[in-house]
Amino acid sequence: MAPEYALNGQFSVKSDVFSFGVLILEIITGRNNHSFQNGVVIEDLLSHAWKCWKDGRASSLTDSTLKDGSNSLRDMIRCIHIGLLCVQEEASDRPTMASVVLMLGSSSITLATSSEPAFFMHTSTNPNLQKSLFKDYTSTTTNSNSLESKF
Repeated sequence: MAPEYALNGQFSVKSDVFSFGVLILEIITGRNNHSFQNGVVIEDLLSHAWKCWKDGRASSLTDSTLKDGSNSLRDMIRCIHIGLLCVQEEASDRPTMASVVLMLGSSSITLATSSEPAFFMHTSTNPNLQKSLFKDYTSTTTNSNSLESKF
């Protein structure tokens, strides 16, 4: 979900671009948007993809089943780059879908530099801290009238 919609209820064509970027990253990596360990979100896909991209390890993101086909690693890394451009926090920094189509269709188009995606999570290596943060979050977002208490 695009940050402007999640935080302010504002929807635009750039919200769809954000969703498309998440979809591209899910397809290329073969991972869902969230990774869970013992019911706690450890790191979301956007944060993981950004860290790998920033550290020069984008090739480690690609799903091994895609490497077996005729897909070139260069094309998959380009798709990761496009996906990261689509998930920029500011809607104005995201490309239009027309631009995305052109970027996907031509390898000669130079891509802009990507920056940290929306909701970039600086994950902790301390699992107890993560569990504590998750517990704090869930206790502030649920109340006695939640769906869980009705079932």
